[in-house]
Amino acid sequence: MMQVYSEADPIETSRGRRLISKSPYISRLQKQHFFIFDVVPNVLLVGAIIYSVFWPPHLIEIAAFFVMWAVTGLGITVGYHRLFTHRAFKAHDAVRTALAFCGALAGQGPSVSWAAIHRRHHELSDQAGDPHSPNLAGDGLAGHLRGLLHAHYTWMIEHDYPNAAHYVPDLLRDRSILWVNKHYYAIALGGLIAPGIICGLAMLSWQAAISGMLWGGFVRMAVLGHTIWAINSFLHRGGDRPFATADQSHNAGLAALLTFGESWHNNHHAFPASAKFGLRRGWTDPGWWTICTLARLGLVSDIRQPSDSQIQQRLEKGQAA
Repeated sequence: MMQVYSEADPIETSRGRRLISKSPYISRLQKQHFFIFDVVPNVLLVGAIIYSVFWPPHLIEIAAFFVMWAVTGLGITVGYHRLFTHRAFKAHDAVRTALAFCGALAGQGPSVSWAAIHRRHHELSDQAGDPHSPNLAGDGLAGHLRGLLHAHYTWMIEHDYPNAAHYVPDLLRDRSILWVNKHYYAIALGGLIAPGIICGLAMLSWQAAISGMLWGGFVRMAVLGHTIWAINSFLHRGGDRPFATADQSHNAGLAALLTFGESWHNNHHAFPASAKFGLRRGWTDPGWWTICTLARLGLVSDIRQPSDSQIQQRLEKGQAA
């Protein structure tokens, strides 16, 4: 069943609570996470290139990269983003748990934290308080470069942590999501090691195990990470802008396949509760294709997307702006 998108469907909040939290403990956790999942994979990306000179990756290691990249990418866009953050459709508990698990494998943070940060981003997009806007670091070339670096990478070192009780009270009531959240580190680290174990056993080789862990684990995590971060940074600085929005979100349709549909970013900010980011027929959106497949299997329902008339009205508004 498809539901027409409604602009007047606010994210549930709790009154009388602080919007953000900041403490030495949270700061230590953020720096620890940044080092493990954002610094180490990028260092080992270089290591994998050097290692491939001596041990070129075989088909199984290449397959490990693409399978894990697709699984974790869809876990982020379909699970973390469209389902948990924007509630663009409903899913059975088993599907919710599976999507949370696949998203955790990406190493982008627990689903509760990710959704809280992203809801705050939409609340304050490109305004003071937006966790990762590239447009708040000053004018001129230096300011633009500082902003891009902040939005793409350095904001994750340490940042204000949105109060989960305020931003994601719905997720805090979901026992399945909380279970995955509790075991996030084990899942994410397991996702780095498992490809190496599988490749090593398949080839009966330690070299294959190391190569599988590098390509299916660390390189995959680094590549997906930069893909996600580029949405925060470059697509709030340039690209196509068919819809008038209060922020600086843009589209990059040519990158839609690589980003699982996330690069239709201006579309998303125009209709944040829509499960479909590639709003027109022929606009590549693997996340949407996945949701439609799950719907045909009877695993998801109440899928939300704007009507053709709503899209046309917003397009006309954008052209007039």
